[in-house]
Amino acid sequence: MSLSPVHALSAAQAHSHYLTRLFAADPALAERIAVEAAEPFSLRHMQEGFASLPADSEEALKRNLRKLRQRMMAHLITRDIGRLADLNEVVSTISQFAEFCVTTALAHVQPLLAHFGQPIGEDSGQPQSLIVVGMGKLGGGELNVSSDIDLIFIYPEDGQTEGGTRHISNHEYFTLLGKKLIAALSEPTGDGFVFRVDMRLRPYGDSGPLVMSFAALENYLLSQGREWERYAWIKGKALCGDAEGLNALIRPFVYRKYLDYNAYGAMRELYAQIQREVARRELTDNVKLGAGGIREVEFIAQVFQLIRGGREKSLQVRSTREAMARLAELKLLEPETVSELLEAYTFLRDVEHRLQYLDDQQTQTLPAGVEARQRVAGSMGFADWDGFVSALNRQRQRVNRHFQQVFLLPTEQHGGHPLASLWLDVGEAPEAVVERLASQGFQDAPAVAHQLSTLARSQRYLQLPAATRKRFDALMPPLIEVSAQCGNPDVTLAHIINLMEAISRRAPYLALLAEYPQTLRRLVTLYSSSPWVSSYLTRHPILLDELLDARELYAEPDWPALAAQLEQQMAECGSDVEAKMDTLRHVQHAQQFRLVAQDLAGMWPLEALSDQLSQLADMILDATLRHAWQDVAKRHADTPRFAIIGYGKLGGKELGYVSDLDVIFLYEDEHPDAADGYARLARKLSAWITSATPAGILYDLDLRLRPNGQSGLLVSTVEAFRQYQARDAWLWEHQALTRARFVAGDAAIGDAFEKVRFEVLSQPRDLAALRQEVLAMRARMLETHPAQPDKLKHARGGIIDLEFIVQYLVLAYSHYHPELTGNIGNIALLHLAANAGLIEHDQAEACQAAYRHYRRLQHAQRLNEHNSVEVDDVLRRHYADVQALWEAVFGQPDVV
Repeated sequence: MSLSPVHALSAAQAHSHYLTRLFAADPALAERIAVEAAEPFSLRHMQEGFASLPADSEEALKRNLRKLRQRMMAHLITRDIGRLADLNEVVSTISQFAEFCVTTALAHVQPLLAHFGQPIGEDSGQPQSLIVVGMGKLGGGELNVSSDIDLIFIYPEDGQTEGGTRHISNHEYFTLLGKKLIAALSEPTGDGFVFRVDMRLRPYGDSGPLVMSFAALENYLLSQGREWERYAWIKGKALCGDAEGLNALIRPFVYRKYLDYNAYGAMRELYAQIQREVARRELTDNVKLGAGGIREVEFIAQVFQLIRGGREKSLQVRSTREAMARLAELKLLEPETVSELLEAYTFLRDVEHRLQYLDDQQTQTLPAGVEARQRVAGSMGFADWDGFVSALNRQRQRVNRHFQQVFLLPTEQHGGHPLASLWLDVGEAPEAVVERLASQGFQDAPAVAHQLSTLARSQRYLQLPAATRKRFDALMPPLIEVSAQCGNPDVTLAHIINLMEAISRRAPYLALLAEYPQTLRRLVTLYSSSPWVSSYLTRHPILLDELLDARELYAEPDWPALAAQLEQQMAECGSDVEAKMDTLRHVQHAQQFRLVAQDLAGMWPLEALSDQLSQLADMILDATLRHAWQDVAKRHADTPRFAIIGYGKLGGKELGYVSDLDVIFLYEDEHPDAADGYARLARKLSAWITSATPAGILYDLDLRLRPNGQSGLLVSTVEAFRQYQARDAWLWEHQALTRARFVAGDAAIGDAFEKVRFEVLSQPRDLAALRQEVLAMRARMLETHPAQPDKLKHARGGIIDLEFIVQYLVLAYSHYHPELTGNIGNIALLHLAANAGLIEHDQAEACQAAYRHYRRLQHAQRLNEHNSVEVDDVLRRHYADVQALWEAVFGQPDVV
């Protein structure tokens, strides 16, 4: 319950010795705070308060800043203790005040160096300015009320000063300027200090130069930057100067392009150092550094930022609370976990401030004195110290529990694996290794032992750094064990060995598997289920991350949400085309991998799986079209009047995992530059989709179905497309049109395409001539692709025969039965044809069953990487059923 300003002031004085001393020395300040405390201490208060005092000398500057700090502190303590302010106001106010003091002091001390002139960059010839970087809680906008401020001084370019009576180097100039700024803020006077300034986070620490150029900083980060500095620079914020230039330099150092699971080990090591210091200095009652303290909450947020911030731009934030909110949104932590951590963080920060309000001391340690304890407990809303401590301990235990769950050491560090000796002896005792492999259930133990021995003797393995090899060695025994439990252990382990070879020099992926040993079984199960899946995952090991959360891995896609997430990620890439192309690939690969895992788990009927894969392609094409257009030079419109039309498997929503995309491009735009602009867009689209980047490719594109094929224009107007279909298109192009649909782009063009499609498919045709053309075309196909029973697609009675039957029925009878023009798939069209009396119902049902069987076999072929199928009695019966329908429709037997 909040108090009135007057009662808040009384409560604040009762809590804070510092405030009592302050008001005793300046009674007018107490009267002023009683009036002003009704509202937050804003930037306006800071600016007006400083402007009201003379600052015509260095001494006056120091005095005024210190007096302003006293007013700000009295105001803040009063509002906080009186429950007029929440944590956000407290940390925002003190952070804003620190920024104000830094920039104000800098503006007033710089003229003191006027006799040196102005620093000029030796490369650009432009004036140079000091960049004051706020680190730690200042950079994060979450400064505590009696904190030091961590600063780093940077300037863009070396060079010399010009225009003054004496010239010095830029380095010398900014060193002098930095020293004057530090003195203005931290030098003790009769009025105290503004902020103690800590410069130890700069490169080389206390032994390093006070200021550093961009070039020197970049060289340091590349050659000597340590993991703890990545952690520190998460919160680095330029308070003045070239913030954009600094961010461009720092961001690649902090945020890796890959998922950096090595961050766990680095953060554990840093935390262990802190805990050793806590034990040495007996700081267990420290609410910041002790177990379950503020630092543990910060570490939880920042380890996820270090791991994923390069890929997930929304995690590139400085505030701990904001980072926590992002973790909940991205489902990297449970919302309940984040809620508990933020509640505890607020409680702990409030305690921290109550401790510091007592005497304006930078402390986070609980007091020993009875009086101080009672003041702290009362200010936190508790009747006594025991009640407060009980609540504090609950919050700290909650934080520590979540911290331990995030930073739990992997299992291999808790003792050796039973098969550890098998792997370590693989090159030393081959007979014993063979015997143990056989006892584990491997079918050809000598061959498996040879594969393991080859891996252990390989230069790739032997040249691994010691820490990486230790992690590799810890992973191999459990991988051997889990592989042995599969139905095909030898093949599974062979695929796993391929993966381990592929990632052996990519330490973050080894770290991922080591940090999350529970993923090993999921990994091995997938590798056992499908050779295609294992090769896909080995080519794209970044997808190992998808194994971490089974709920996400097996969650049904929410396409609107995924599209919104993709758009946000694309927007965060700005104008970086390469980053956008990689983002598209990461999203496509991740979602396809999830669908593979769900498919192998039996979650999707084949038709539904194809729908999902087609929706994925639609989403990727839509995003690619919109963002590729932004990359087209000399665009004549903000939004392209352009559409992508899908044919074949994409058009019929029958995509498989590696299907090509058959597409054409249409536009409807009378602008004189439209044809050239959309041709550039078409080329750009093709490049974005098919180019190999470090993240792979998206899809293979086939553009041969456009008017006039490979010799035709890449893009056509709707009208040109209509005329071509009416006058010049071959029969096979009308057959292809039966499985075409609007996929992405301008919906009005999509509607116009559908009208053309309907007109073409439903036009009256000479049935005898149509029949002869279809038969002739099928005969020509057999010349280049002879019918073989083990080749599903080209076999007599196989997929192509069934598709030709359906396409003939659509082209022959849509004029009388318009419902046949619907792009609803072969199975549904067979049903419509039977209802229209064009074929017998029993034949339609038999061929529907055949088509389902063919597609299942095709799907299994892909997953098992087989080029042919086993011709059994079931397949022969389906072939016969399709051949019977062929004879019924075309009046001749379907034979070679």
